[in-house]
This record gives sequence, structure tokens and C-alpha cells, in this order.
Amino acid sequence: MKAQPFYKRLPIALLLVILAAALVPLAFRSNQYAMVLVTTVLLFAVLASAWNIIGGMAGQLDLAVGAYVGLGAFTAGTLLIRWNITPWLGMIVGGFVATGFAVLIGFPLFGFKIKEVWYALTSSALVEVLRVIFLMWNEVGGPTEVYLPAGTNPWYSLRFNTYTPYFYIMLVLLILVIYLNHRIRNSRLGYSLLALGEDEDAVEVLGVNSQAAKLKALMIYAFISGVVGGLYACIYGFLHPSFFSTAMSTEIAILGIVGGMGITYGPLIAAIFLVSFREFLRASLGGQLEGLYLVVYAVLLILIAMFQPRGIAPLVYRGYQKVLALIGWRRHGQPADAQSH
Repeated sequence: MKAQPFYKRLPIALLLVILAAALVPLAFRSNQYAMVLVTTVLLFAVLASAWNIIGGMAGQLDLAVGAYVGLGAFTAGTLLIRWNITPWLGMIVGGFVATGFAVLIGFPLFGFKIKEVWYALTSSALVEVLRVIFLMWNEVGGPTEVYLPAGTNPWYSLRFNTYTPYFYIMLVLLILVIYLNHRIRNSRLGYSLLALGEDEDAVEVLGVNSQAAKLKALMIYAFISGVVGGLYACIYGFLHPSFFSTAMSTEIAILGIVGGMGITYGPLIAAIFLVSFREFLRASLGGQLEGLYLVVYAVLLILIAMFQPRGIAPLVYRGYQKVLALIGWRRHGQPADAQSH
């Protein structure tokens, strides 16, 4: 019998993970600190999965997620503060604002064939430029923190006194983004992006418009990041130029690379392990010596780069196969006792 492909079997395990995730708030019902941590894991997983479209598939080392998150946050937050427009709509508007900015920047960059380290430096610089602009832009708050109003209806203003609703909203976003990754990867656009990530010049010879393909990937990635930025502002309850974070941009790229470039579930796996491990180190070592947890975290990343250069997703997949074997499944995806019939 023909072996059942991995992509057809993995969603069963993914469904179990999602079901387990949906039950997490029941385990941490009264522990809001734990809910902040698991919500943060989901937030980084969503952003890293969005980055996977432009970084993992297309091979562009993009470090501008902080720009798109910041634009989405300020758009949704400002609409709520000034005109009492619900963040549900503000997040969508923020996504379009981030997308428009991405097109303005990406069109000339891809047109002039800016890529690899030069693209990384350019995209990273954009985050810092926007941070300085918003620091001097007093109409949206300038260097001071501007707090979002709570309102009388928390579902309208997305301002809750518990982190559980944010967790479920972020979980739904994660499911949608992973599904989008899967659809893109198995589409014509996905095949073009994967080929561009390998050899852009050779793909262009075959007639693929590299600028258009990468621009589509960038727009999708920027829109998702802008939407997440709007929710990010609601979770923290204020607006500040520090939302334009180069550190966040770098960490999202790290999650995408460590998870496995172009692997649909790689960023999720990396976020679960690395973000959780980072927060554990921060809680356990942060009070002993300033910066010590960052040293340990860096050592872990170096070890992954040395022993798992393709990312940790293939390692998890091998473990997944062993679990299937233990419960009676063979490589072709059928129960062991089915072979005898």
C-alpha cells in the first residue's frame, strides 16, 4: 500500500494540540501570569507563521515585523481613542495600513533585486525609522504612553480584565494563519516562492515574475502582522513607540529559522519550545544576574544551529513517527494489525 503523506497525518496530531490548547485556560483559571505567558506564546507563533510566508518560503530575511505590528497597534488604538471605533474593525484597518506601507517599501526593494543581508538591514532600519517618527509625532502620543479606554462593553473595546479572551482570539488567529500557510505552500504562489528561495535567477529564466510573487507574500505577511498589532495594543492597554521593536523583529525571524525554513508547522513548534523556555529562564534566572537568561538562551540557539541546522520541526517529526510506531502504526499509516488482512 502507498504510504500516507505526512501532511495528511499531521493534522490529526495538530487537532489534538489545538484541543489541548483550548483547555489551557481551565488549568490556569486563576493564574493570570500563566495566561499571559501562553497568550504570548500564541502571539509569537502567529507572527512567526506569518513570517514563514516571506522568510521561510521566499527566502527573504525580513526584519520588519516590528514596523507592521506597530502600525497595526497605533491604527487600531488611535481609532478607538479618537472615534470610538471598535478594535475588531481597527485591526482590519491596521492590517491594510501595514500592507500599504509594505507595498511602498517592498516594490522598489524587490524591483532593484535587494535581497539577503541587504534586505535584512533595510527592513530592520525601517522599524527604527518608524519608532523615531512616532516618538516625535505628538498627535498620536509622542514619547508618552497613551492608554486605551476600557468602555462599558469589553467585547466592543476588546479590553478585558482577564487574559482568557485574548488567548482564544489569538488561538483562532493561529489556526487561520497555519491553514493559510498550508494553502499557500500547496498553491502556484507557494511553489514559486519556494523556488525563488532556492535560486531566484533560475526561476526568472523560467518566466516567474519574482517581484510580483515576493510582493504578494510580503503583503500577506504584513497584513497578518498589522492585525496582530491591533490585538497587541488591546492586550497591553496602551500605545507607545516602543511597539516598533527591532528585538521583536529579530526574535520572530529566529523562530521562523529555528522552526524550519518553509515548514508550515515549524514556527509554531519553535514558539512553543523557545518562547516558553525563554520565559522560564527569565523567571528563574532573571533575578539572579541581569542578562544571564539571555546568555543561556543564546547557547541553546547555538546548539540548535550546530546540531539541527534544518530546524527543530524535522526532529519533532521523527519523534512523532516513533510515537505512531509505538501505538501500532506503520510507515504507510495503517494499524499494525491491518497488515495481516
